[in-house]
Amino acid sequence: MKTIAIIDYGMGNLHSVSKAVEHVAPDARALVTSDPEQIRGADKVILPGVGAIRDCMAEIRRLKVDELVREVSVDRPLLGICVGMQALMSRSQENGWVDCINLFPAEVRFFGNDLRENGVRLKVPHMGWNEVHQTIEHPLWHNIPDGERFYFVHSYYADAEHNPDMAGRTRYGIDVAAAVARDNVFATQFHPEKSHRAGLQLLKNFSQWSGA
Repeated sequence: MKTIAIIDYGMGNLHSVSKAVEHVAPDARALVTSDPEQIRGADKVILPGVGAIRDCMAEIRRLKVDELVREVSVDRPLLGICVGMQALMSRSQENGWVDCINLFPAEVRFFGNDLRENGVRLKVPHMGWNEVHQTIEHPLWHNIPDGERFYFVHSYYADAEHNPDMAGRTRYGIDVAAAVARDNVFATQFHPEKSHRAGLQLLKNFSQWSGA
């Protein structure tokens, strides 16, 4: 039985992610763990995350999850979710610049307190359903229509402009990288575990993905 390790560093939406993975991949073992050896031994790895990136990165570094993520990202599928995606970027603007794991070169920026679309002020954090337009073909988009809606909760974003790794784009006042991909790593700003059919399909695709 293949194992999908969901990294527990105290800051993730662990229960929801685990239950969603169990639902879409009954032939795999979803393992919520902080044990480095269990993570190293897993066939696939998920890095979830909620909350403030400074706090997340403090725990990630304290538990040496950053080193683990770099290690496992070399040779197996890795999925980052929400703040887990932001943690894979180079750095974040939150509460002054915070260095992140740096698997992707993009920076994470604050939406600002005066975000507008067509003259209408938008609420920050961005909470709700947004269309995601696929910018590359990728196995994790299999059976998901372009423009499908996913559920977002975030105040910070990875810029879509000049982002060589963007796999999906959404718009909330500005264009945002809704997903990024490189080699065997894929990450989403949205929450697939909260995104109903499309989100479950993405997690199913991840459970079946070889990383190629």
